[in-house]
Amino acid sequence: MENLDLIVLQTLKAWRSEGRHALLATVIRTWGSSPRPVGSIMALSETGAVVGSVSGGCIEDDLIRQFSQSRLSTDQKGTVARPIEGPPRRVRYGITADEAHRFGLPCGGTLELLLEFNPDANQLEALVAALEQGQLMQRSTLLTTGAVTLSVCEAPTGLLIDSQRLVNTFGPQYRMLLIGAGQLTEYLATMAIFNGFSVTVCDPRDEYRTAWSVSGATLLNDWPDDVVKAFRPDQRSCVLALTHDPKLDDLALLEALQTDAFYIGAIGSRRNNAQRRERLIEHFDQTEASLARLRGPIGIYIGSKTPAEIAVSVMAEVLAVKNAVPLPRDFNVAAAKEAIDGPSAALDDEQACYLPDQVR
Repeated sequence: MENLDLIVLQTLKAWRSEGRHALLATVIRTWGSSPRPVGSIMALSETGAVVGSVSGGCIEDDLIRQFSQSRLSTDQKGTVARPIEGPPRRVRYGITADEAHRFGLPCGGTLELLLEFNPDANQLEALVAALEQGQLMQRSTLLTTGAVTLSVCEAPTGLLIDSQRLVNTFGPQYRMLLIGAGQLTEYLATMAIFNGFSVTVCDPRDEYRTAWSVSGATLLNDWPDDVVKAFRPDQRSCVLALTHDPKLDDLALLEALQTDAFYIGAIGSRRNNAQRRERLIEHFDQTEASLARLRGPIGIYIGSKTPAEIAVSVMAEVLAVKNAVPLPRDFNVAAAKEAIDGPSAALDDEQACYLPDQVR
């Protein structure tokens, strides 16, 4: 599954290139609970076709109705279509309890949208082309006229809006690099693709690559540390080592720690992860400070016992870090297992392949 923003912009570009009237809706403010976060976008065609979302569906239905009706006028020849034009318009939903109920908003929820009518097709083509090439872009819309300017940016920022302009940041797909092509990797890769990540899997071992069965993920056979260098992880990338083999994992992790990857982690029990840190400090001149970003045991504690459940645990932690959500200590695998089993109960890798604390 591709980046949802990119899908919306690609579809909107196609509509406008075909000469269709369309609008772009952006969530610019929310109060209380809201179905979609600030910065979410949706495109609506004159035909009623919708891509993306700004709510659970009710607000989309209202926008479709209003957009369709606003394009109709009556003269002596009957009802005819007319283009909807003009500067961007702000609209609010859910201001009263009745509206919140009508539009399916959570109790007390209110959101404000900015509607842009008939965005320029050439501007959209330039934006989509830059995103498809992996660039991070800012799109600035002048609220008085709807004029748009595009610029490349170095780091993602939140949506900005004032009385003059709206500035929204759009990025390429988030990327995930997985070291090792085992069964756990297959589940994790599938979940990552479903969540909009572009997934690359690296494993120099023939016996693992030949059994790989996940479509949509790029499979490489180079040594992991070389792959990390070529992958060039950035702020929208994560690297996970899943082989249990120091020959494959350690050097790749060291390379990843020199990048801006938002998440770097390795599979293994509490004891296995402690030994990895000791090994990297003793033989690779690392320090506790230089290893501070290395996560392990990875995942959140949900009592998982199967590869599929463990993948859910790991994917949940990756998404929490991506979304800058702090996780309670109770979700930390090491802390949870110590509370249950005591600090001396960490298992060795060979004892059980898929015990919860074993793989984290």
